Amino acid sequence: MVRKQGRYEMRQRFFVGTFLAVFAGAVIALSMPTAGEIQKALDAAYTKYKDLKEGKNADYIPALAKVDPNLFGIVLVTVDGKTYMAGDVKSEVSIQSISKVFTLANVLQESGAAAVVDTIGVDSTGQVFNSIEAVEQHKGKEINPFVNPGAIATTSMVKGANEDEIWAKIIHTYSDFAGRTLTVNQEVYKSESDTNQRNQAIAELMFAYGRIKNNPKQATDLYTRQCSVNVNAKDLAVMAATLANNGKNPITNKQLLSAEHVPEVLAIMATAGLYDDSGKWLFATGLPAKSGVGGGLIAVSPGKFGIAVISPPLDPAGNSVRAQKAITEISRTLHGNPYLVETPSPRTN
Repeated sequence: MVRKQGRYEMRQRFFVGTFLAVFAGAVIALSMPTAGEIQKALDAAYTKYKDLKEGKNADYIPALAKVDPNLFGIVLVTVDGKTYMAGDVKSEVSIQSISKVFTLANVLQESGAAAVVDTIGVDSTGQVFNSIEAVEQHKGKEINPFVNPGAIATTSMVKGANEDEIWAKIIHTYSDFAGRTLTVNQEVYKSESDTNQRNQAIAELMFAYGRIKNNPKQATDLYTRQCSVNVNAKDLAVMAATLANNGKNPITNKQLLSAEHVPEVLAIMATAGLYDDSGKWLFATGLPAKSGVGGGLIAVSPGKFGIAVISPPLDPAGNSVRAQKAITEISRTLHGNPYLVETPSPRTN
């Protein structure tokens, strides 16, 4: 009797799950815009914001202050690999904090979610991204992989016999997500290495609390190097689209992150992706996102598309001004907000 009941429950769950999956697919299909609508949305946002002069380049890293503030490119990649572009999509900037997303993906894939939760945490700190107080408050715990203390600790968790092996794994991961070989901007790397004393101090403090297990100097150097990787808007859009596509790169069809870990990455992007303004961003768009002070911003509409914008001038919170405005407008036009549930129109027979 127990065995029959167990089989019945399993069959019931199977049919319910299948129904929900089919219904969800129907809803997504209904809401997917046409190619013409997508390109029109990108073109409209580019035209509207290309002459915007708000914000300024990050200048606490000298090399970033020299980047052309007029760079502005938008790329959207759908989960079936179609690519739409507007503006300058070839010029490269350093990836900066967007790199944190993909190092986290590597660690989740290698070590699982429990290792991240137990070592670092997944909570928003409510403080600035490089806060030392946030570390002291909970002895390096109850933070997240997207603030600097958690990010450096996450980098320290990448497995490898030595620094070269760990770095090879990090850059290979980024390249796989982008669908092409990425390289380090050596000028930015040197500039950051010469000015990263605060990050060095943060790493030592995380080491003192046991969140970094060994060699905090190596962890800081690897973290600095990962932030200096060059990317263009298309690279970032493909990386975002891979997350939108359940961890499979829609261009190369490589499964880079197990589907079970994708919601974990997106959850932290949603709660901590835009520094102090993460809540405002999520309220306005509903999109998991991550910014970098190099001027890049990625956002993910799960099951639909990944979008990226590069525009170096930042607001006071450290997020690209043009990128926020452009992505917000494009997503609204294309119904990208995952909290916006569209249902089929009632039939009229």
